[in-house]
Amino acid sequence: MCGIVGCVGEKQAKNYLISGLHRLEYRGYDSAGIVTIGENNKADLLRAKGKVVKLEALADKKPSTDTIGIGHTRWATHGEPSEKNAHPHKAGDIYLVHNGIIENYKELKTELKNYKFITDTDSEVLAALINSLYDQNTTLADSVNQALKLVVGTYGIAVISVRNPDEIVVARSGSPLIIGVGDNETYIASDASALIGFTDKAIYLNDGEMAICRGDGVELRDMSAQPISCKVETIETDMQAIQKQGYEHFLLKEICEQPSTLRSTLSGRINVKDKEANLGGLNLSSDELRKIEHVVIIGCGTAYYAGLLGLYYLEQLVDGLTIDVVAASEFRYRSFHLPKHTVALVISQSGETADTLACLREIKRRGIKTLGIINAVGSTIAREVDGGVYVHAGPEISVASTKAFTSQVAAITMFGIQLAQVKGADVKEVSKYIEELAKLPDEIEKIVSKDKEKIEKVAKRYAQYEHALYFGRDTLYPVAMEGALKLKEISYIQAEGYAAGELKHGPIALIDDTFFEVALLIDNWLFDKSLSTLEEVNARGGHIFVITNSKKAIKSEEIIRVNTKLDILAPILINVVQQLFAYYVAVARGNDVDQPRNLAKSVTVE
Repeated sequence: MCGIVGCVGEKQAKNYLISGLHRLEYRGYDSAGIVTIGENNKADLLRAKGKVVKLEALADKKPSTDTIGIGHTRWATHGEPSEKNAHPHKAGDIYLVHNGIIENYKELKTELKNYKFITDTDSEVLAALINSLYDQNTTLADSVNQALKLVVGTYGIAVISVRNPDEIVVARSGSPLIIGVGDNETYIASDASALIGFTDKAIYLNDGEMAICRGDGVELRDMSAQPISCKVETIETDMQAIQKQGYEHFLLKEICEQPSTLRSTLSGRINVKDKEANLGGLNLSSDELRKIEHVVIIGCGTAYYAGLLGLYYLEQLVDGLTIDVVAASEFRYRSFHLPKHTVALVISQSGETADTLACLREIKRRGIKTLGIINAVGSTIAREVDGGVYVHAGPEISVASTKAFTSQVAAITMFGIQLAQVKGADVKEVSKYIEELAKLPDEIEKIVSKDKEKIEKVAKRYAQYEHALYFGRDTLYPVAMEGALKLKEISYIQAEGYAAGELKHGPIALIDDTFFEVALLIDNWLFDKSLSTLEEVNARGGHIFVITNSKKAIKSEEIIRVNTKLDILAPILINVVQQLFAYYVAVARGNDVDQPRNLAKSVTVE
């Protein structure tokens, strides 16, 4: 989850390191640090608790022409956020930045009896281990290699030494690292966003690989120290995609981008005229698709809720299909069984989610076909699945995921349409989904362009509460859970999402003046049942905010009516409303909307 940067070459290192850390701050903002090596092999180490801006202030006071360095922005796993625990860590001649968890750090620590530890981190243990192996007869790369053979856990690391100020050694196992290739300059980053504007060429490191990075080139090795070839790829993201472009926060920008990002997801994949959907990257023949009888959908957080909503659409589209949606963090440890003719849909915005990746590898080991629904091009999951769909939502900089959810649900729905088509589904039934998908971007556009002020006004009314209940039926049940997640992530209001029919089985006991309730309603065959639940909450003094596409009379404190002709996909529009609601509640409470406390964007450790 932490952010790693590094560079070596002819240019001043500090400029890239600070710029890169700012771009990676969404991956961790408890503390930050950089180290550079200059003349006379002297290291300049700067670390600060808090956000990168504090580190930048320190760096501004100490101008530097050093041309090699590494940096880190931290999301704490071992040891509280502090300057002492901030990276880079120093051990003898070694400086190290690390993303991941060293599970056997206690055992290693007891063996390093001659080293005095000064931090509470597992990362310092790895630095000390490398230093203990780094003698006059051992290269820096060999020392790193030997140390990593003793390590149990996950890591993405970058290491430099004052004894060898011309190279950076990097390695990964379970935590992403990218090497940027420039003119007489080599860059290191844990996310491609840090490289934009410096280079558009990158080498994506695979698990079990390490590299020796110098200004004039990169030498790639496996963990047996055998050389392997480099594949240089083009980074497709541009500078505008990672800037706010006039919005107050990245989160608001990303919510408002959904019409255009969804168009990118749908482009070339649905054909309204011919009533067809075609996902070209599935790498499954029509015969293989026709044989699918079971789908398991795997994700964490927002991706998991996207999978739950997708389940309803898959069930409606494909007769006889059985579907499981599982939380990756639990599924990876279960004694699960997957029947014959199963395909796995693996959902991850970052493509690096540790639990999801672990599930993917176990499922592949069992011979099950895996399809990724991924946003980040070149990510680990995207490279390891058998086929799949890039959703093309563009970078999500805000920690809370919004536009990825919408595109993930659209991708699952298109998969369901394609599956239904090859299995001989009625064209009329399938065409309704295609027509609504085609209209969906314009319908979202109406909300983000016309309804923001109205939603902001409602949000201010409820911003002072500390508890909330979200509820909905059918397709609105997963939307309710996603709405509650968004609210708790960025406003810190304790919020829970429930199936409306479950309120009587416990949650209704919570209703009092300390709670408000968000009721999600669609004017369909379950509308009257949903109204009955509303009446039960009103009868107990509830403070209800309703989001609905209905024009009928509804008793509530506040109501946002979504004016749309969509039926099947109306829940996605309701979700956009609750994204804006959560955003404006968090703003009203004065929170850091893009970087909420205790959270980081990409969960690359358990």
